[in-house]
Amino acid sequence: MKKGTLALLIHGGTENWSLERWERRFHDVCGDRPLRLATEKGGDPADVRYAAVWKPVPGELASFPNLKVIFNLGAGVDALMADKTLPKVPLVRVSVGDLTGRMTEYVVLHVLMHHRQELYLRQSQREKRWAPRHQWAAGALTVGVMGLGTLGADAAEVLVRLGFQVVGWSNSPKTIKGVECFHGKTQLDAFLRRTDILVSLLPLTPDTHGILNRELFSKLNRSSPLGAPVLINAGRGGLQNEADILSCLDDGTLGAVSLDVYQVEPQPADSPFWTHPKVVLTPHNAADTDADEISKYVARQIDRFEGGQALENLVDPDRGY
Repeated sequence: MKKGTLALLIHGGTENWSLERWERRFHDVCGDRPLRLATEKGGDPADVRYAAVWKPVPGELASFPNLKVIFNLGAGVDALMADKTLPKVPLVRVSVGDLTGRMTEYVVLHVLMHHRQELYLRQSQREKRWAPRHQWAAGALTVGVMGLGTLGADAAEVLVRLGFQVVGWSNSPKTIKGVECFHGKTQLDAFLRRTDILVSLLPLTPDTHGILNRELFSKLNRSSPLGAPVLINAGRGGLQNEADILSCLDDGTLGAVSLDVYQVEPQPADSPFWTHPKVVLTPHNAADTDADEISKYVARQIDRFEGGQALENLVDPDRGY
């Protein structure tokens, strides 16, 4: 019996999202399953049963009348959810240990960078100035993690093991050992008052769009050894009001930021984020997607589905994640 075709609709523009790279991986793990590439012309769209996608063109998925499942190859599904023509079929988000571990590495790296005063120390190095400042212990700081899904929960647990005080906030109640968890709009302010370093790993939904703004920053704790709160956003660019971030850095409402995501990507050459002395900029690579692990994950999910088992890590279209 002929297997249903898997369409690869990948529009990344960077080395990690090279269509050729993903095609090789899926050929290796899918055996004799036919593949259809985004760049291919011809063929019968009715043969396509599955689609593995990254930033598909709006309407692209609607061209497959017999589509059964969509697999999103990255963590964020907001671009997909915005497609008004998106077929009403199960949407599976990526959940692999490799991606989770990489995101935790990024969060820990940047929390430690600000905790250990690396911006000041690197400036001292450039100026050939030997002037160490007092260094407090990790326990003197409280890290607040917004978004306690798989990624946020893992990062929070590792930060606890490093000795930081850790609080977390999510839309619904969560329990994580060693983490004081807050939830819902009514508990957001209490969470913010406790937070010295704010880590955002939220999904982008209508409720979270632009949530990282001046009003929120003004509620963060201002009495920590850092002197002013720090923001780390490795979630989605649409979460942040970038004009507010810049003005809050300039007037001291924020002491520093690490940003991995932006409203416009790549960042234009004239973006102030490139050169601002209080900004650590990374090019949306906090949890770079591993094509080997994720192609295997998708192949396993298809096998489960065709074997009559339930799909894992389904997106709730009402919540948007």
